Amino acid sequence: MGEALTIARSALSTGDVPVGAIVVNADGVVIGTGFNEREAHNDPTAHAEVVAIRNAAARLQKSRLDGCTLIVTLEPCAMCAGAIAQSRISHLVFGAWDEKAGAVGSVWDVLRDPRSIFKVEVTSGIRESECAQLLKDFFSDK
Repeated sequence: MGEALTIARSALSTGDVPVGAIVVNADGVVIGTGFNEREAHNDPTAHAEVVAIRNAAARLQKSRLDGCTLIVTLEPCAMCAGAIAQSRISHLVFGAWDEKAGAVGSVWDVLRDPRSIFKVEVTSGIRESECAQLLKDFFSDK
């Protein structure tokens, strides 16, 4: 989570919301990273999770990331939860809860819904206060 927080701070220079994500393979090697790039690229799909998943898939040259873990500083939204499931990420770890748009337990629970086809292990609240503070500081300046 420390590396994801460092990556999240990179988004600050672009004016994007500071969310960072990394994809780690089963051996613990980082194979993909990303931070929010929505504003930088005028791309509404360029959330940190999607950017990290794209990087990992490109590095592995395959669309399935079975056995990989995604670590992200903020609870994923519905779009990102869908991308996590479609990429077959095995484990999601996130820091702060997103009470407005979170889709892994706050507003919805896309990944653990019993109707979901793909099952993802979820660990939440890792360094939660530190992840939340980064976002609070960002939005307090807005």
